[in-house]
Amino acid sequence: MGSDPLLGRLGAADVGYSIRVPRLLVLLALLGGLLSIGAPAAADEDAAPRVVRVGTEGVYPPFSYRDPETNELTGFDVEVMEAVGEEAGWDVQFVEAPFDSLFPALDSNRIDVIANQVTVTGEREARYLFSTPYTYSNGVIVTAKDTDDITSLDDLEGRTTAQTASSNWAQVAKDAGADVQYVQDFAPGVELVVQGRVDAIVNDKIAVLDYLATSGNDQVKIAGNAGDEVLEQALTFRQGDRELQQEADDAIAALTEDGTLAEISEEYFGADVTVEGGSTDVDVEASDSRTTWEVVKDTAWPMFVGLVKGNIPLTIVSFAIGMVLAVGAALARLSSIRVLDWIARTYISIIRGTPLIVQLFIVFFALPEIGIDLEPFVAATVALSLNVGGYAAEVVRGSILSVPRGQFEAATVIGMDYWQSMRRIVLPQAARIAVPPLGNTLLSLIKDTALASLVLVPELFREAQVTAAATTEYLPLYVMAALYFWVVCYLVSLAQGPLERRLSRYAT
Repeated sequence: MGSDPLLGRLGAADVGYSIRVPRLLVLLALLGGLLSIGAPAAADEDAAPRVVRVGTEGVYPPFSYRDPETNELTGFDVEVMEAVGEEAGWDVQFVEAPFDSLFPALDSNRIDVIANQVTVTGEREARYLFSTPYTYSNGVIVTAKDTDDITSLDDLEGRTTAQTASSNWAQVAKDAGADVQYVQDFAPGVELVVQGRVDAIVNDKIAVLDYLATSGNDQVKIAGNAGDEVLEQALTFRQGDRELQQEADDAIAALTEDGTLAEISEEYFGADVTVEGGSTDVDVEASDSRTTWEVVKDTAWPMFVGLVKGNIPLTIVSFAIGMVLAVGAALARLSSIRVLDWIARTYISIIRGTPLIVQLFIVFFALPEIGIDLEPFVAATVALSLNVGGYAAEVVRGSILSVPRGQFEAATVIGMDYWQSMRRIVLPQAARIAVPPLGNTLLSLIKDTALASLVLVPELFREAQVTAAATTEYLPLYVMAALYFWVVCYLVSLAQGPLERRLSRYAT
């Protein structure tokens, strides 16, 4: 049987197609393989830098403080950390907190590294990783100018010193036999020395020299050295972050080699404190030379911003949630269901029986250990809301019980069920009774938000602390902080009157 020429051509074309297609697929596969080999490199180049959260005080000049002209975070440790981050390819983000909050923040994964002149000690090395030291320093003893019987660590036995709780200087003073009183920051401790409330304070020589230069305080003096040991300061990491520590070590080595660390040190101290023995002859200039009026004027706006962005939102949200909890707990206490009553009693007892600051620390620093990791503002809101709910619950319960029983019975007679009676009859009358005591709860909450800075929430009082520590202008700044709080509380008190009059229509 003969073959069709057309079919023959189609068959040949089909054969050729079938041969060319596999070759094309092979070429595409090879090309894809080459692209896939090059892809990771391209991805690495385009990948966002690692975000590294750096904890620092912001109130420890000249190492970590706010620039008086720009209000931006600056200082020796801050510039060193920025240089390390640039060398290591990190996106450095600073988190300011009191020194005693830095280690809990590191433990709870709130920050990734501490850059705040942390001295390397055996106790700390057992718990944390340290980078290569980037500062070498000596400690000194500060006393009142008329104190002549304290010149060495041996003289501290039986005396009282003021120290930051987490600082290595607290341990130095304890080992010398001193009775240590704890303060939040270095500068308030010096003020206690000035006021005669403690006998001395032990701290880093450079920090003390900066304090003396900035404050012009002639009521204290450097009485002697806190031993002959040269102390090493380094960046602090969690035990599990060896990769991060190694990147920091590599960056510090490179910055030491090219002279960057020495340059930063010369800028702040007139000497290279990044090499052992370099801190003996330092020249520290005042980190802030503004007048009292200039300090108050420059700080007024940041404090107002802290009030608007921190304290007021915390108050509004926490009070609203707290009132929901309070009403729920009050109704549970009045319930005939014993389990609900027991739960409400336990909740109220725990809240009223523990300090608010402990509640804040549990929510923010302790809960991450069991996997509950809340952002600072959320954690502060949770703690404050629970606190408000616990205290206000008994106010609400007492107000409900103050409504005559006949009101509830009358509502039942006209066909209302329990929830309708509560919502339409009992609670409106109870609200009128509860407003004055709940007003006090709200005022207390406004003031309690000043504790939020301990869990890394920026707010009004933190701004006052930051500037006061750098300038030693405690009286005007703390008075201004008190004035801000008083104004807000006064406005809230004014609003309480019209609310009471409006609710008076429910009076029987």
